[in-house]
Amino acid sequence: MTGTTTTQEPVYKTDALISEDIDKYLEVHQHKTMLRFITCGSVDDGKSTLIGRLLYDSKMIFEDQLAALESDSKKVGTQGQQIDFALLVDGLAAEREQGITIDVAYRFFATEKRKFIVADCPGHEQYTRNMITGASTADLAAVMIDARKGVLTQTRRHSFLAKLIGIKHIVLAVNKMDLVDYDQSTFDRIVADYRDFAKQIGIESFTAIPISGLAGDNITTRSENTAWYTGPVLLEHLETVDLDTDENATDAFRLPVQWVNRPNLDFRGFAGQIAAGTVKPGDAIRVIPSGKTSTISRIVSFDGDLDQASAGQSITVTFDDEIDCSRGDVICAADDPAEAADQFEATVVWMADEEMLPGRNYILKIGTQTVSAAVQHPKYRIDVNTMEHLAAKTLGLNDIGVCELSTDKRVVYSAYTENKDMGGFILIDRMTNATVAAGTLHFALRRAQNVHWQSIDVSRESHAAIKNQRPRVLWFTGLSGSGKSTIANLVEQKLHALGKHTFILDGDNIRHGLNKDLGFTDADRVENIRRIGEVARLMTDAGLIVLTSFISPFRAERQLARSMMGEGEFVEIYVNTPLEVAESRDVKGLYKKARAGDLKNFTGIDSPYEPPENPEITVDTTTMSAEQAAELIVDQVLS
Repeated sequence: MTGTTTTQEPVYKTDALISEDIDKYLEVHQHKTMLRFITCGSVDDGKSTLIGRLLYDSKMIFEDQLAALESDSKKVGTQGQQIDFALLVDGLAAEREQGITIDVAYRFFATEKRKFIVADCPGHEQYTRNMITGASTADLAAVMIDARKGVLTQTRRHSFLAKLIGIKHIVLAVNKMDLVDYDQSTFDRIVADYRDFAKQIGIESFTAIPISGLAGDNITTRSENTAWYTGPVLLEHLETVDLDTDENATDAFRLPVQWVNRPNLDFRGFAGQIAAGTVKPGDAIRVIPSGKTSTISRIVSFDGDLDQASAGQSITVTFDDEIDCSRGDVICAADDPAEAADQFEATVVWMADEEMLPGRNYILKIGTQTVSAAVQHPKYRIDVNTMEHLAAKTLGLNDIGVCELSTDKRVVYSAYTENKDMGGFILIDRMTNATVAAGTLHFALRRAQNVHWQSIDVSRESHAAIKNQRPRVLWFTGLSGSGKSTIANLVEQKLHALGKHTFILDGDNIRHGLNKDLGFTDADRVENIRRIGEVARLMTDAGLIVLTSFISPFRAERQLARSMMGEGEFVEIYVNTPLEVAESRDVKGLYKKARAGDLKNFTGIDSPYEPPENPEITVDTTTMSAEQAAELIVDQVLS
């Protein structure tokens, strides 16, 4: 935090070049390096004001924008009659009305030495998910601290997330120094507090700068108000920080395939952005996970064929041989291929309002790969204030935990600490397509490397052929008391009479054995249906027609069971009975207990039921008998 620096008033020579020699200006501008950085920290620490000041002092505001800023400052600004620089960044009406940042705002500016893209990240805990979005592509994080408040929980959370995502350069911007009379002891105390926390999370070094975004102290020029500070001003540090642009260039070659380019019969190329290493024509490659090998014949780019390409470049490559390679595969150096696995330990940042349901299947996107993934109960949750590892059954909004996850097929990966592109992932809810979590892979589980698929000679088709039937799953779903089990039993009787090979998996019966260890929480219900889906799939592999009678309240788990089956082999049967009718039957007395509070998490009372949206068959037990429903189902299944 100390040192000698000579800082001059900013001079923008390129302004003159624009009018004197536009070609020279464009050439100079093209060869400038680009720094992507974020401002983060707690709410009201002055992030938007700082960016507005940088844009203003860098002369990146047009006259009409300045006029609008001055007008808006008088109407909705928070600085009286003075310019409110935050309004240059806070563009949403809700942001201006509340004086807070909600969404991530990206702004571009440039100086003589470098181009910049800055992301203004919201400070409210509610919008932590937005901060992660902004940080995902950043090289540097400016962690803002209000000099009056010091290090806060959100300061710690954002710092931890910046470290987790792999941002190597941290600036501790102690803002609003004008409101503490530029007191050095206040600054030193905050820096000491932050240094203690930084050591706990593995931040080895950071640059601390006392600033005032509103007054402009130590933003672009040195302030006389902090004569005791001898380090760089903020803009100088941003212009000179080392970007490590070639950090992946020396690694083994990795090209995640984003698109198979086939414009005509004579060309078949594989396009993507190089995640690591270098490649040139003639290099031997291996496609993972298939393991197929070939040789690079051409490297094609927008500007023509290349003799060599390296990490960060977007290219299309062609092979000497016609081998199978598609989106999601990774083209690797033949002698040093990437690993592939289907079980991992990972750090997960939960970003949804609804809690994580352990065992539920989400869509996992990592690089160009998309797979189905189930997250298990957290090993622990991390307290961002103390860095303690706390026991947890699930993760809630903004929680950070370490979990194990498994995927439905092998994923080509690297540990996130080794390669961000191949170690960072997001989780997406299957039903809403909302991103619910982000995470980083640590390593593949050893047990995943010890378990292999055993080839079996008697096929699924052979099992079905000897029974002279098509395997299917008839999935009965509906409220308790709707009549699922009664109808399923009648359907099996009729199928058996027709010589069909069947088996019923009934909800109550299964809980006496296979699932006797599960309760009725949402997480246990998810696991209950996951197991049933797996058993039903194995039974169809044996050629059986399987009837399952479960409430199965969640669409996501019914969709998971469907995804395990072949096209047309999963028949969802919605036994549609209104709650009041099902409750009036109450054969087992369960509704009575639930209403009395003696039975918790009962579907329809204090636990939700999500009706099917497009079931293959719907039966209404208020208008037809169980016998009629069974006849309808058998007719449609066998038609």
